[in-house]
Formats: sequence, C-alpha cells, structure tokens
Amino acid sequence: MASAQSTLIDNYERGADQTAQAVRGLSRDDLHRLPPAGSAPEIGKWSIHQVVVHLADAEAALADRIKRIIAEDDPVLQAWDETRFAERLAYDQQSTDDAATLIALTRRQVARILRTLPDAAFDRTGRHSERGPQTGTQVIGMAISHMENHLKFIRAKRALFGK
Repeated sequence: MASAQSTLIDNYERGADQTAQAVRGLSRDDLHRLPPAGSAPEIGKWSIHQVVVHLADAEAALADRIKRIIAEDDPVLQAWDETRFAERLAYDQQSTDDAATLIALTRRQVARILRTLPDAAFDRTGRHSERGPQTGTQVIGMAISHMENHLKFIRAKRALFGK
C-alpha cells in the first residue's frame, strides 16, 4: 500500500508534463492572445503564454521552498509578487516551450529528491514570510493545487478561443 507521501509525490510529479500538454498544438498567436476585457473570472486576464511563464516562476519558487525545508532548519520561505514578476521580467520575451521544459525538469528533479526522504522529513517546517509556518507536505500540496488552478485557466482560454 502506498504511503501518503508516496501518493503526494506521485501527484506532484504527474504535473511535470501537464503544462506542455496543455499548450500543445497552439500557435504563437494563440499563446499570446489576451482574453477579451470583462471575461469571466475563470478565464483570467493573462495570455496562455503569460500563465505558462508564471507557472515556471512559481515552480522555481516552490521548489526552492521545498528544498530549504528539507536542507535547512526553520528556513525563511520568501513570498514573491506574481504581478511584479509578470510586469518586470519580460514575460512576453520569454519562450513558452522553455518555460514548460523548466516546469517539467523542476518537477522531475524535486520528485527524485522527495523519493529519497523518510516520512518524517515531510513534517519539517519553514516560515513563510507572509503566511507563517508551513510543512513540506503543505508546500508540495500548494504546488500541486497551484498548477491545477492555472491549468484550468489555460483550458478555459483554449475553449474560449475555440482551440
């Protein structure tokens, strides 16, 4: 029978290829097309490309938090402003494909690390700079739900655009 940690790691690793699959078959114009003003909240405001680059940034931040919890004693887990990242990090000049590849590589590499850990390591904590104490399990769960949430936005945009 699989342990709770094993199931969590499997769910986390399953996200490795989901972003690339979500954008497969889309043209550059499709990727960069913004939803119409006033679109439903489940559509979001960003282009599919911007969502994918955001996911790559989020994966890097979340992987850093996971690794710090594993490697350090009570580390600070720094918050980040996703809007400022999108505004100031040349999102539109980045590559959708490269961002999807970074997501996949990050998920696979972190999953390899997680599979080496004893169950107790998942209960180690760090201190999020805004939310307070978080366990490794909580951060991994956040990574899973964050990606699932943004993949819903991508699917909704695809449907809106007839893709």
